[in-house]
Amino acid sequence: MILLIAAGAGLIIMIAIIVGIVDAAQASAWRRIAQERRHNWESKLPEYHGVDSAEAESWDDD
Repeated sequence: MILLIAAGAGLIIMIAIIVGIVDAAQASAWRRIAQERRHNWESKLPEYHGVDSAEAESWDDD
């Protein structure tokens, strides 16, 4: 029984190490994707609020 518990704990540790290595290898790609998505979201932000980009700075002058 103790051997089964030790094997399970060892398996969990081994999976955690593998996931950490794979995550570190893919981190730069995910950061690039996140940066592109944020840029797209920020460029569309005035559209969602019904603000024309030509009048974006003058909406509070009224």
